[in-house]
Amino acid sequence: MGAPHPRSPRPAGGAEAAFLPGPPASGATPGYRAPSCTQGGARRAGIMTDVHRRFLQLLMTHGVLEERGVRRLQKHCYRVHGRTTAVEELEDFINNINSVLESLYIEIKKGATEDDGRPVYALVNLATTPVSKMASDFAENELDLFRKALELIIDSETGFASSTNILNLVDQLKGKKMRKKEAEQVLQKFVQNKWLIEKEGEFTLHSRAILEMEQYIRETYPDAVKTCNICHSLLIQGQSCETCGIRMHLPCVAKYFQSAPEPRCPHCNDYWPHEIPEVFNPDKEREAGTSKANKKPSRSRQH
Repeated sequence: MGAPHPRSPRPAGGAEAAFLPGPPASGATPGYRAPSCTQGGARRAGIMTDVHRRFLQLLMTHGVLEERGVRRLQKHCYRVHGRTTAVEELEDFINNINSVLESLYIEIKKGATEDDGRPVYALVNLATTPVSKMASDFAENELDLFRKALELIIDSETGFASSTNILNLVDQLKGKKMRKKEAEQVLQKFVQNKWLIEKEGEFTLHSRAILEMEQYIRETYPDAVKTCNICHSLLIQGQSCETCGIRMHLPCVAKYFQSAPEPRCPHCNDYWPHEIPEVFNPDKEREAGTSKANKKPSRSRQH
């Protein structure tokens, strides 16, 4: 993999608090950024109907949702407002909302989970003004704990940081002193607010965090940041070539090698030694959903 790069100085203090606005309520799994819904041309000014407004309000409550949840939400908003017209294409529907949100430095962004490639949508804050940086539901020492967890995650080879390693840094936090028991509760708060996700005592970034913080991570950790060799987006979890060291998201690995008789590194052509993962297949999921819906529940006969 080569020698480690020299590290560039990292900013201290609360400069990045902008990336931690209010908490959402539900979401998906950790993820990498996919192309924005608004790519491919200039965005036209949209008109917000009651349907769009209700959709936005409900999405703000969730913060981040898988695509199937977003589609259900869209249909729900059409039903609530008695719209009998055909449901607008999701991409056009979201582009319309984003054209209105643009001046507020807010955007609905599309991404995909790093582990299985499920499409997700998140409402993110793009503002960089000092006011937005202060708009946080977290205390100074809580934000500092997040920074330290983030740095451990970015520095790790696996994209995870153990709770033990994070908690060992509580004595170095800025602001009010924090006990380890309190720090454990704060970490769970970050999990509940969809900034971190926990797996077997280890923490990694949630989809929402990656979507909203990619630019900040690239600027703050330029010598440690990892990118996918296929999609060139920020990479937290993935596989790497043991010969040349390039990295790929698991969904990108699956897609790149899906028809290859023998998996070889796209950079150095050496044998790819890892297991090729199975990832999200929307067609299979639709088939499974249809099959489940068609199964009639058996009812016991009343005597």
